[in-house]
Amino acid sequence: MDSITIYHNPKCGTSRNALALIRHTGVEPQIIEYLQSPPSRATLTGLIRQAGLTVRGALREKAPQYAELDLGNPDLSDEQLLDAMLTHPMLINRPFVVTPMGTRLCRPLEQVLDILPPIKGPFTKENGELLIDEQGKQVR
Repeated sequence: MDSITIYHNPKCGTSRNALALIRHTGVEPQIIEYLQSPPSRATLTGLIRQAGLTVRGALREKAPQYAELDLGNPDLSDEQLLDAMLTHPMLINRPFVVTPMGTRLCRPLEQVLDILPPIKGPFTKENGELLIDEQGKQVR
């Protein structure tokens, strides 16, 4: 597998761990720092659809703009939510990872394992937690 893209925020621990896990497979992914280079509406809509999510399911509720813009309002349409996400990319939950095996919003991190080749050897998250053991099996 040589074609992996990660929509990455280097300030996010989950995103950094996903990037490290991808690199652990031996693949250097295409890294899109989506806060500097937000996806187009078509790309974002495609990522959400391919990951099997709703637009609301791809929204980052912890972003300050979520409360400021009252995005929890159930009357808001998908189009309104997409407008907010494109205007304020911090509202896009992360990381999205795209591989030939599929697209996932990798929250929690373990979601990325579904679309990566088998992991060889151990992998430890940056907080010291073992995710993959010596046999390449997920620990939890």
